[in-house]
Amino acid sequence: MEQTTKQRVAALREQINHHNYLYYVLDAPEVPDAEYDRLLRELEQLEAGHPELVTPDSPTQRVGAQPLDAFDEVRHRLPMLSLANAFSEQEMVDFDKRVRKLLDTDREITYLAEPKLDGLAINIRYEQGQLVQAATRGDGTRGEDVTQNVRTIPSVPLRLLGDNFPEIVEARGEIFMPRKGFETLNDRARNEGEKVFVNPRNAAAGSLRQLDPRITATRPLAFYCYGYGEFSTPDMGDSYRQIMAALKEMGIPVSPEQQLVTGVTGCLGYFHALAARRDRLDYEIDGVVFKVNSIRAQNELGAVSRAPRWAIAHKFPAQEELTQVEDVEFQVGRTGAITPVARLKPVFVGGVTVSNATLHNMDEITKKDVRIGDTVYVRRAGDVIPEVVRVLPERRPDDSRPVVLPTRCPVCDSDVVRPEGEAVARCSGGLYCAAQRKEAVKHFASRTAMDIEGLGEKLVDQLIETGLIHDPADLYQLQLAQLSGLERMGEKSARNLLEALEKSKQTTLERFLFALGIREVGEATSRALARHFGALGRLQQADEALLQQIQDVGPVVASHIVAFFQQAHNREVIDKLVSAGVCWDEYEPQVEPQQQPLSGKTFVLTGKLTRPRNEIKAQLQEFGAKVAGSVSRKTDYLVAGEAAGSKLEKAEALGVEILDESALQKMLEAL
Repeated sequence: MEQTTKQRVAALREQINHHNYLYYVLDAPEVPDAEYDRLLRELEQLEAGHPELVTPDSPTQRVGAQPLDAFDEVRHRLPMLSLANAFSEQEMVDFDKRVRKLLDTDREITYLAEPKLDGLAINIRYEQGQLVQAATRGDGTRGEDVTQNVRTIPSVPLRLLGDNFPEIVEARGEIFMPRKGFETLNDRARNEGEKVFVNPRNAAAGSLRQLDPRITATRPLAFYCYGYGEFSTPDMGDSYRQIMAALKEMGIPVSPEQQLVTGVTGCLGYFHALAARRDRLDYEIDGVVFKVNSIRAQNELGAVSRAPRWAIAHKFPAQEELTQVEDVEFQVGRTGAITPVARLKPVFVGGVTVSNATLHNMDEITKKDVRIGDTVYVRRAGDVIPEVVRVLPERRPDDSRPVVLPTRCPVCDSDVVRPEGEAVARCSGGLYCAAQRKEAVKHFASRTAMDIEGLGEKLVDQLIETGLIHDPADLYQLQLAQLSGLERMGEKSARNLLEALEKSKQTTLERFLFALGIREVGEATSRALARHFGALGRLQQADEALLQQIQDVGPVVASHIVAFFQQAHNREVIDKLVSAGVCWDEYEPQVEPQQQPLSGKTFVLTGKLTRPRNEIKAQLQEFGAKVAGSVSRKTDYLVAGEAAGSKLEKAEALGVEILDESALQKMLEAL
């Protein structure tokens, strides 16, 4: 065997360990993942060709050993103590007073603060710099030997860095699962029809306790060190912060959130600042741990029972609690979505009393098997709407009742429709339903719909909240005295709005159809419907099969159109609009869109153009073209005005044909 191979293996291990340190400990990688993977693959290939060079601390040895029959018991050389808890600011004040009293000092105490990770406590032992054992906390005196599983966790060094470390080092910390990894793991389980984990803590604990380390190796686990056990060198530093820094230099990751704070005021400031960022962290935490920083002071304070006097965990309000589903009601959102809401027996969770929780949709209810009367876990994280996480079927009462989707809207009594393949059920009374009024009126008045100038969002809110309008047709019944009496609405503004309303009455069929706000019927579909049917009456009488003959109208859109016109409420509003004078020119059906000169062609507009973009867009659509907002390989033409930027560059790179306005006009004139 050539000496150079052995040297190369050693060099690769040193490089990979260096990059692991930068990535997991310093959070400052200096090479891309692809380069790291290349180094690891080279090492794997060399070790495969020279198995005598494989060592237990090689970066390649994280795949997991053979399955175990059971975990052996490990007796901790130094007990793994638990922490006392504080659940209020007053309890933190009391803790600080006790510390200062026991130390007989009036000076403010310096504390080391860091997040309280929500995972599984672990003790990792190194001898001569090599990982030799890892054990769970257990009862604090004895834990489970999970060495083979911990070896698979990428952020746990198999060998300490450098050569300036004690003969024996025990790093204590938390095994946890980052949020992104947890979501990926559960997505994979759902796709494979397997049981999902309730939360990242359960996922971390379940993953670490696998008897087959090869399974643990596939789980996205991570490790942060927050303490230490046995050291063969007694004097590792004068402060907890110094010892943590020394462990970090050895390659052991510590929380980047660690911070020194002064006095109880500093503790509370850190607590509230971290609580505000809690949901933005990539891992779950359930509080903050504060430790007296001075080792001398720690020794003087000692411990009581199984908890040190020099540390405390200031807990956040619980994010999950058990309660009972007393009823399920259905709410109607601004877009007509019917959302089931669980009415709960009030419970304090996430810092507030919760009596309602979302159930999302009927598919979610079926998947979780939620019934009225069930005992459930309810979760509230930060400002997130409380949700029912899971049911405890073993506590289900005999008189529990299944949840049934209503067939009629609880607000306006219109039909509730749920197209095949969609998770969300919706109210079909779009123009009439009180829950959807504001959005319906705002859309109706928008520039690309009826184009009612001066009718903005705040004014719409006022008109509906004061009861002056209940549907879009009521806009055309407004009087000068009513409008001028509104807040921040003088007589001149009122007259201008009335003139805009009068002007909007003369419209086109496609604009009117778009203004109705039929689900998934946009400008292009409205134009296709108008051209195909030519008259509103013919469209209202069309069935789904006839509608699907139109380009871009599939079964889902066809079902939305039919459901909309089937509702008497919607037809009544349309009749009121026509009676108020809203009108358009009807015409005989024109050439089908797929037969138009520019059918199937996609245009993109960019830069400063001499005509309004909406005008150019409408002209192109008249000839059957699609006008997109971004350039892609599907783009046929880019119409570029002055100061065209990135879209022009992308079009040139993709070989898209570029037109100026003059060339576009010549093209259209030739059609």
